[in-house]
Amino acid sequence: MSEEHITVLLQEAVDALVTNPDGFYVDGTFGRGGHSRLILQGLSAKGCLVGIDKDPQAIAEGQKLASEDSRFAIEHGSFAQLQEFMVSRQWQPDGILVDLGVSSPQLDVAERGFSFLNDGPLDMRMDTSGGISAAEWVNSVAEDEMVRVFKAYGEERFAKRIARAIVERRAVKPFERTLDLSKVVAEANPAWEKGKNPATRVFQAIRIEINNELSDLEALLDQALEVLKPGGRLVVISFHSLEDRLVKRFIRHHERGLDVPAGLPLMESQLNKRLKSIGKASRAKGHEVSANVRSRSAIMRVAEKLQ
Repeated sequence: MSEEHITVLLQEAVDALVTNPDGFYVDGTFGRGGHSRLILQGLSAKGCLVGIDKDPQAIAEGQKLASEDSRFAIEHGSFAQLQEFMVSRQWQPDGILVDLGVSSPQLDVAERGFSFLNDGPLDMRMDTSGGISAAEWVNSVAEDEMVRVFKAYGEERFAKRIARAIVERRAVKPFERTLDLSKVVAEANPAWEKGKNPATRVFQAIRIEINNELSDLEALLDQALEVLKPGGRLVVISFHSLEDRLVKRFIRHHERGLDVPAGLPLMESQLNKRLKSIGKASRAKGHEVSANVRSRSAIMRVAEKLQ
């Protein structure tokens, strides 16, 4: 399978993000640089962009771009370190973009261990330079914790049944390969959904857990609100309901401001409203979904920081 990565909602995201060609911007999920390259096209000679990524392969790609364009720099780490990276540069960015989820190269290269369709080592780490692998987690985590993760991050109805099957099997032989785990999960799942591999939800849950995806997103949202310039934009592309729910609630909460009893005589300025939504949530159009089936679940939300 091809390692080519097709950037989702490319033009729409960059159009929403770049409001000042002379400004400072952050691509919090550099990936293979699709968004970054288009952002740079929209910046003047004064504009600057920093990319962030956990994946060492993405960092290598970012270093190439940095050598070609002095307006760009790359940081190896999580977007949850946003504030740290901005403080070190003394930046107040004009815009922050994150394109969540897993890139096509990560999914399609079996050795990365994300896929339940292609056999490979059971890894799933976005940052292969540290942290525990999916195999280490699956072979050691307590059964009740496994159930919690499958329910919370995979929304898996049969979490208990699947966790029990995994625990029983690992006692005989530890898990090392993706297809081995996928097979055990599929056999333990009594109700396969049409058009969806029965291991989909469990693999998603494990990936989110070992990469701290939701806690990193929460940290990013809080830090973005602090570091953005007034008038700066936050653009988030999500690929599953858990991520999108977090983003939607965050924007709504800071759009509403202080939660005060009805009828309390407060001026609008006293409500501490910190964000406003820009437009409606956007989805990939039909032609994009036809060219890249993975874009069908993408949803983009944009918010602007108020004064």
